[in-house]
Amino acid sequence: MVSKIKYISSTLILACLAMGANAKSLSIEKYQQAERQLDKHTSKLVIGTLDYPNWSEKNQLTYRSNTAQGQQFFVINTKTKQKKLAFDHQKLAKALAKITEKDVEQDKLPFKSFELLSETLISLAIAEQSYQCDIKNYSCQLKADVAKSNELVAPNGKLAVYIEQHNLWLRNLNDDSKTQLTTDGIENFAYATNNAGWVRGDKPVVKWSPDSKQLTTFRHDSRKVGEMGIVSTSVGHPTIDVWKYPLPGDEHIFKIHRVVINVEQATVTPLDMPADDHRSTITDHVAGRDGSLLDIDWSTDSRHFAFVSSTRDHKTATLKIADAKSGKVRTVLTETAKSFFESGVSGISWKYLDKSDEFIWFSQRSNWGHLYLVDAKTGKIKNPITQGDWTVLELLNVDQETGKLIFSAAGKEGDDPYFHYLYSINKDGSDLTLLTPEKKHHRITLSKDAKYFLDRVSTPNQPETSFIRSTRSKSGFIVEQMDITKLAATGWQAPTPFIVKDRNNEHDIYGLMYKPSDFDVSKSYPVVNYLYPGPQVGSIRGRHFRTARGDNQAIAELGFIVIEIDALGTPGRSKSFHEFYYQNMGDSGIPDQVAAIKQLAAQHSWIDSTRVGIWGHSGGGFASTRALLTYPDFYSVAVSQAGNHDNRNYADEWGEKYHGLLVKNEDGTTNYDSQANQLIVENLKGKLLLAHGTTDTNVPPYNTLVVAEALIKANKDFDMLMLPNRSHGFAREPYMMRKRWDYFVQHLMGATPPKEFVFGE
Repeated sequence: MVSKIKYISSTLILACLAMGANAKSLSIEKYQQAERQLDKHTSKLVIGTLDYPNWSEKNQLTYRSNTAQGQQFFVINTKTKQKKLAFDHQKLAKALAKITEKDVEQDKLPFKSFELLSETLISLAIAEQSYQCDIKNYSCQLKADVAKSNELVAPNGKLAVYIEQHNLWLRNLNDDSKTQLTTDGIENFAYATNNAGWVRGDKPVVKWSPDSKQLTTFRHDSRKVGEMGIVSTSVGHPTIDVWKYPLPGDEHIFKIHRVVINVEQATVTPLDMPADDHRSTITDHVAGRDGSLLDIDWSTDSRHFAFVSSTRDHKTATLKIADAKSGKVRTVLTETAKSFFESGVSGISWKYLDKSDEFIWFSQRSNWGHLYLVDAKTGKIKNPITQGDWTVLELLNVDQETGKLIFSAAGKEGDDPYFHYLYSINKDGSDLTLLTPEKKHHRITLSKDAKYFLDRVSTPNQPETSFIRSTRSKSGFIVEQMDITKLAATGWQAPTPFIVKDRNNEHDIYGLMYKPSDFDVSKSYPVVNYLYPGPQVGSIRGRHFRTARGDNQAIAELGFIVIEIDALGTPGRSKSFHEFYYQNMGDSGIPDQVAAIKQLAAQHSWIDSTRVGIWGHSGGGFASTRALLTYPDFYSVAVSQAGNHDNRNYADEWGEKYHGLLVKNEDGTTNYDSQANQLIVENLKGKLLLAHGTTDTNVPPYNTLVVAEALIKANKDFDMLMLPNRSHGFAREPYMMRKRWDYFVQHLMGATPPKEFVFGE
């Protein structure tokens, strides 16, 4: 018996060795073909693009386009429909090169900010210095009186504010004179501080009045808030970064003490109200992308302004009006949601109509996002403006004289509910007009006076056509037509849209599928599932045409079917759809991912649902690990990057909005246990690669390390890659991308990847 066992064991060992020796090796050519599907290669093969659009005050549109002659800037006159080069690119390049003492290649301009381009003047930031270029004379010079990156400019373009030693200062851009506006700011109780914990900035958070004589801001109170720390990797003493970062359940979070500042008199008037929790009605910060204070709308005469105070749990929003001179505050209305209140989908969508003493108010009280007209004196709803089983995405403009509103919306036209459209309507709810007729996705850029809009029309698999259209007559003309002839000639193919049902067979779920260009219907392909669970966005993020969506097609080229869907819990549809897993972030739409793949496998014999991998970054890093642990018999491989694996280790505004306030039970458990990946690591069966940047100040690396610690304690095999001195955005870094591809090739396909593949330039 013993000799027989030895014989069988020897045979198995030899068989395994033979299998290893004969294992499929993926060629370097496969990886090279995959690399050619990345945006840096595919985007060059398309002409007729329209990027970085910018409307001037005179309704001229300037933009950058990829042309047969390379990247060029154009300006369009909306009245004459004339299109011309915005300037002589080579003359300007030489002028810039002369003052910066840098060589400029023929088709490469040293621009850092394309958005600042206008027909006759460009302000540029080059080598951390600002330059002004006179396009008519093709001369450039160093310009001292342009705003710096840490300043926020007034509407008149003549003044800017910045922070120095915890206080707010004013700089006159004409003569560079400076005035101190506040004097009592101190560390951790400073003016206009730009810190939400997960993100920080040097630019002050303020909202200027229309007349540029006042601004409203706050003192940012973080005196009792807990700290976060990150340590760099270096030879010798590391750099230690410590800052205030509140977490769910903390007794103390950021508070904002609202004030009004008269910049002419340098006086500070506190608002007559308690400090607000550091919350806005739409995002995880009180500052917008440009640094402006959110949820503020000044009256046209600059004498008062409206604002919204939101509670810590995000459930209640209170609309108020403040007198800019006295600081007195009056409450107009309060709305409370059972889960979380939001004032829009794509952007804040309430508006103060001071001339008629009214408000446009966004609410999802009907389960759909709609606009309502509110009496500013009584807080009562005068009438619904929009209604129906579709959602307003963003209020873009209101003409107080005519009462005409312009807004984007989705779901009304009966096609893909994620396609965006533009509409106009009167504030009494009459004359709802569709301004974008094509049943496709519309990317809208409204002119400053709202008379025209740029309409970039496409779908994920249909190239973009760009129009300039009138918001009044609906007439328009084509500006650019995307030409993908060269791209298609390479064998490139667009993703395939599909529709399946959710886990409960109730809602239609929309997704995209990517197949290799050498797809063979007789083969069986393993599946790679890319996901980002939201809840603030979904996996697909925009239905417009792209030559590459991350590395989805690249991974498909290696021999996989790549699938991404927008599951239950993602925004842009009904309120109940969006809040589906409120207080249960461990769900993250994963059951819908599984249901979608199973349905697709039932429809297509070439999808192998017994070999399924999953990956994601940030929220997707959390969800991919979660999927491997909650569906260990379905998912066999996961690559999880920068995951917030336990939201008790992540920003308070995020977790407390979508999972609720932290509740501690007598037995030591909490309501956050249901989303903590480290508590279910014993379920691990498949292959798991955890990756995180060691200096990630958005999702601190301890989110991944607590999972690693639990896996070690459970004696589970896993792989981990800590990237030294990397912040949050390393998903597309070549090394990480190569490791991700290798991991799926090796553990999902069962093949050997080319060793240490090097990406080209």
